[in-house]
Amino acid sequence: MVNAQFGILHSSVSAMPGAIRWAEHVLAAAGFRVLWGIVMVVALCGIAPGGVSLALAESPAEFVEQLWPEARALGVSRQNFNDALAGFSPDPKVTALTKKQSEFVRPIWSYIDGALSKARVDRGQRQVQQWGKTIAMIEKVYGVPRAVFLGIWGMESNFDSHSGNTPTIRALATLAYERYRGDFFRQELLQALVMVEEDHLDPAMMVGSWAGAMGQTQFMPSSYRKYAVDYDRDGIRNIWSSVPDSLASTANYLRQHGWEPGLPWGFEVILPEGFSYKNYRHDFVTWSKLGVRRADNRTMPQRGEARLFAPAGRRGPVFLLTGNFDVIKEYNTSDAYALGVALLGERLTGATPLHTSWPRNEATLTHDQRVEVQRRLATLGFYDGKIDGKHGTGTREAVRQFQLKTGLTADGYADVDLLNALRKAR
Repeated sequence: MVNAQFGILHSSVSAMPGAIRWAEHVLAAAGFRVLWGIVMVVALCGIAPGGVSLALAESPAEFVEQLWPEARALGVSRQNFNDALAGFSPDPKVTALTKKQSEFVRPIWSYIDGALSKARVDRGQRQVQQWGKTIAMIEKVYGVPRAVFLGIWGMESNFDSHSGNTPTIRALATLAYERYRGDFFRQELLQALVMVEEDHLDPAMMVGSWAGAMGQTQFMPSSYRKYAVDYDRDGIRNIWSSVPDSLASTANYLRQHGWEPGLPWGFEVILPEGFSYKNYRHDFVTWSKLGVRRADNRTMPQRGEARLFAPAGRRGPVFLLTGNFDVIKEYNTSDAYALGVALLGERLTGATPLHTSWPRNEATLTHDQRVEVQRRLATLGFYDGKIDGKHGTGTREAVRQFQLKTGLTADGYADVDLLNALRKAR
């Protein structure tokens, strides 16, 4: 999903609706409207499920009317505002999805297997064949390798086979009304209304995911307004049914976020025997001098620098990543997502499978164990991020620093051995 603030597409964080709205939904559904007076007393005391103090919440109609001055200030006409939000009621399916949390964390190889499934690669190759000339021109115009924007196309909608059919404005209004993730979705809703006004879009065509990401490469409204382009020049920045507009918009997004032409996102490498993982970031000339070589036997770049990345530890594939990999992460902050994009796109453009196999037979940490790793790292002063069991860049760097201090192989990977070492640390 295109929005740097939103994070990985398939993850969600629960948010509690206001006390009154929560009680109204529960009691009204059960037919207990006679108890509403009691609920009002409870709500006014600031009591909510779980003892959380929450503010009084407005009705859907009040929410819409309170939104109007903000929309008007952004240039939205009353007519378009009314048409877009007439009769608004929260979408119960969207509300339910905000509360759906999975504690299951797939190993990186499981995620990559899904990203590079045969069915997805086959469909992608057919699309590449169909749109070859357009793809080549977009690559030339924006200076972003086709493998990258094709990888995003495949990851976000399986090459336009499932880009979502949830009405965007109702979804965003639901999330804003529920105050899911604070003010974020209220602002995205306002941006969607500006899209209707300025781009003369029919709200009915604005469909996408439950979280408001739209079109073949899943732009949030704020990203659409900044980066979407009318590449086919038909008068509409159409990321829903125009492949040229969708791919060019994605390439434009990446270029505007700092993609450096001529520099790869990274590549798999083979490390020399006895390699010290204390080596973490160098220019490519230094990496070559250290005996690191590309797994595809191509020549190491002569300019730029890269950092070492071992997503499954020293026993799995190891990569050198450049700043362009971080540009992919502007699209979605997950390292697994960015690696999936990169490897899928390269597979579509002729790359062979990885040289080193994933360590599929090794035990991986459970969710609770991953939480424990973070908690113990925090207690020892290595980590100050969220304790949520999601091991991203921050957790891996904390693991690496702990490994360096304790003399372990500093690959930044948390496994059972690392957890046992943390349990013994003081």
